[in-house]
Amino acid sequence: MIKITNLSKAFSGNQVLDHLDLEINEGDVVALIGASGAGKSTFLRSLNNLENPDSGQIEIDDLKIDFAHLTKKEVLALRRKTGMVFQQFNLFERRTALENVMEGLIQVKKLPKEKARLIAEQELEKVGLTDRKDYYPKFLSGGQKQRVGIARALAMEPKLLLLDEPTSALDPELVGEVQEVILQAAKNQQTMVLVSHEMDFVYNVATKVLFLEKGKIIEAGTPQEVFYAPQNPRTRAFLARHIKNLEVDN
Repeated sequence: MIKITNLSKAFSGNQVLDHLDLEINEGDVVALIGASGAGKSTFLRSLNNLENPDSGQIEIDDLKIDFAHLTKKEVLALRRKTGMVFQQFNLFERRTALENVMEGLIQVKKLPKEKARLIAEQELEKVGLTDRKDYYPKFLSGGQKQRVGIARALAMEPKLLLLDEPTSALDPELVGEVQEVILQAAKNQQTMVLVSHEMDFVYNVATKVLFLEKGKIIEAGTPQEVFYAPQNPRTRAFLARHIKNLEVDN
């Protein structure tokens, strides 16, 4: 169980996250949807303190964090329990695919190099990149780079995997290969929070969908409930622009 309580964040007086609460069960895939500026990425990035919330708490197993009184030791502990997949890949350009996956295992988990190599090779095999393990990022396609990014995150065995628009920087023909890797991780019961504008993918991968507006969760439920029986008129209006055959009450 992961519990997030009273999470708030403001930028220059603008309330981007407004006292958000969320409980995530093991194996859940929580998808955050909503218009640009709704607070989705800020919410996601706050969960591992890439954005420092003004207030709020997060509990992951025995780790309890109060963001208003956060120490460097607690930040490290939080990041050991979370993995992040970025929109723009964020790979080390001077390291091979294999070395990118090994990096966190060596630097954060302090594993011996050979043990890290074995784990990295296993994770790259899972995402179909064994034949690209010795390639530098500049020789990889966008889809291959993102699969390395996912392998890197999963190699750390995170309690919570965070994915911030993982396919939005990809050419359309490369989106499917990355989505398939994420779907497989979901089938393997990896707990995730996902920000995405790909509504078909959200419907297929999520166990819970949250609709955010102005830093608040105004709708929550299963994909079926949120997409096809939304209770809030703003949710209905948003989804009508993204899902075919969804009727909207005017």
